[in-house]
Amino acid sequence: MDRARPIAVRVAGSLAVILGVVTLTFVLARIVSPDPTNLYVSPQADLETRAAIRANLGLDKSIPAQYGQFLADLVRGRLGTSFSTGQPVTSDLTSRLPATFELATYAVIGGTLLGFAVGILSAVLRGSVLDKILRFLTVGGLAMPQFWIGLMLLWIFFVKMGLAPGPVGRLPIGVNPPPRITSFVVVDSLLTGRFGLARHAAAQLALPVVTLGIAVFAPIARTVRSAMIEALRADYIRTAIAMNIPKRTIWFRYAFKNVLLPVLTMLAGVIGFAFSGAVLVEGIFAWPGVGQYALDAIQQSDFPAIQGFVLYAAILYVVIYLILDLAYSSIDPRVRA
Repeated sequence: MDRARPIAVRVAGSLAVILGVVTLTFVLARIVSPDPTNLYVSPQADLETRAAIRANLGLDKSIPAQYGQFLADLVRGRLGTSFSTGQPVTSDLTSRLPATFELATYAVIGGTLLGFAVGILSAVLRGSVLDKILRFLTVGGLAMPQFWIGLMLLWIFFVKMGLAPGPVGRLPIGVNPPPRITSFVVVDSLLTGRFGLARHAAAQLALPVVTLGIAVFAPIARTVRSAMIEALRADYIRTAIAMNIPKRTIWFRYAFKNVLLPVLTMLAGVIGFAFSGAVLVEGIFAWPGVGQYALDAIQQSDFPAIQGFVLYAAILYVVIYLILDLAYSSIDPRVRA
C-alpha cells in the first residue's frame, strides 16, 4: 500500500498535466487562430453564410460551452471531426502514426547509438584533437536548427548531386506500398520479399532519418561526455586505475553505470520529440506523419486536429516521463529516500 500511494500520486499529477495542456491549447486555438470558415468559403463571403458554417461546426457557442462539449466527447473517446479532411481526428492520427513511428524509430536508434559512442570516445580522449573535432560536431548539431539541416541535405543530395530522392513521402510517386504487417514500409517490404521496394523506401527514409537523428545524437553525445568525464574523476575510478584494472573494464563496467542515470533524462526528451512528430522535419520532407498533420492543421486553423495532436503529444510526453520517474525510483535509492 505504501509503495502504491506514490505511484497513484504521480499518475494523478500526470493526468492533471494532460488536462492543463489540452485546456490551454483549446483556448489559445480559438483566440489566436484565424477564422476556420475560410476553409469552406472565399474571403468575400457574406456574414450570413459564415454564420451558418460556424453553427454547423459548433463554433457559434461560447468558448466555455465548446469546452464542455469537447470534454464530453473526450470522455467518450471522440476527438471530433477535422475541418480540413472531414474525417474523425482519431482516424487521421491513427493512419499517420505508422509513418512517424518508422521515421522516429530509426532516428532514435541510430542517434542514440552514435551519441553514446561519440560521447564515450570524446570523454576518454578528452583534450585530444579527436575530442575537439567530436565536440565541434556535437555543438554544431545542437546549434543548427533541424529544418535548416534538412533543407541543406535536400539541396546538396537531391538538388545538386541527385543522389537522394525528392521529398515526396514514404515511397516514390506511383509506387504502391507492400501488404501491411508491421506498418513499417521497409520491414514489410523485406518480409514480403519485395527487395526493390525496400530499397525505394530506405532511400526515401535516408535524409529524414539523418536530419532527425542529428537532433537525437547531439544532446545525447554532449550529456554522455559530461557525465563520463565526471565519473572518470571519481575516487573509485582512480583506485581502479591504481590497481591496474584494464581501461575498458573501468570505462564500461564502472564509469558507464553512473553515466546512465543523467542520460536517461535526456533520452526521454529526445524520444518524446521524435515520436510526437518532428513537425518541421516532417514538413520539409512531406513525410505523412502526425507532425505533418499538425503543421497542416495549424496552417488551416483546424481546431479539432490541433487538439488531437496536442493530446497525443501530451500523453506521450507524460507517459515517458512517468516511466522515467518510476525507473529512477527503482534504480537510484537516493530518489526513493
